[in-house]
Amino acid sequence: MYAKFFKRLIDFILSFVGIIILSPLFVILIILGAIFMGGNPFFTQERPGLHEKVFKLVKFRTMDNRRDPLGQLLPDEVRLNKYGRFLRGTSLDELPELFNILIGDMAIVGPRPLLVKYLPRYNEEQRHRHDVRPGLTGYAQAHGRNSVSWEDKFAMDVWYARHISLSLDLQILVDTVRVVLKKEGISSETSATMEEFMGTPEGVEPKWKEPEDK
Repeated sequence: MYAKFFKRLIDFILSFVGIIILSPLFVILIILGAIFMGGNPFFTQERPGLHEKVFKLVKFRTMDNRRDPLGQLLPDEVRLNKYGRFLRGTSLDELPELFNILIGDMAIVGPRPLLVKYLPRYNEEQRHRHDVRPGLTGYAQAHGRNSVSWEDKFAMDVWYARHISLSLDLQILVDTVRVVLKKEGISSETSATMEEFMGTPEGVEPKWKEPEDK
């Protein structure tokens, strides 16, 4: 009952209230983004959501558009400027996703929406992460974020999709606040963001183990 009805109702109410309360902060970040990013402060991209239905996700831009002499974008770690690092470190870049939550593309808590090109790379088990709406934050974001492997992330996502509950969502929100305040897991071990997911090689299993209780 919670997953099918109450979760969506709670998401709608909280996102609506959040947009109203945070509207002054939105204005400030839009102005700062336009200055530090040299133009459009928003980043939009198609992402797969519930049942792999594609929607347009919106975030505050954290990387500028600097290019090399050949016109190719510079590496992420170069284009991720100080302002962008601040947005990512505080997770303020995610705030515009409240509008995605309001219209039903996303939930407050759920697996993070990833790239459309990853869809054919998931194995059968990993695809179950799309059995629920993607979230502003999720179990994997509160338990490692970008510092854990793709296989562990997807194992957490699928576990969440199968154990979704109000108590679990509340615990994830509490854990997310802790992670954001400590600025944990913002980068992977080898990248300023997260390496591209190329698919899980046959025989590779996640190291993450399901909690004994949720």
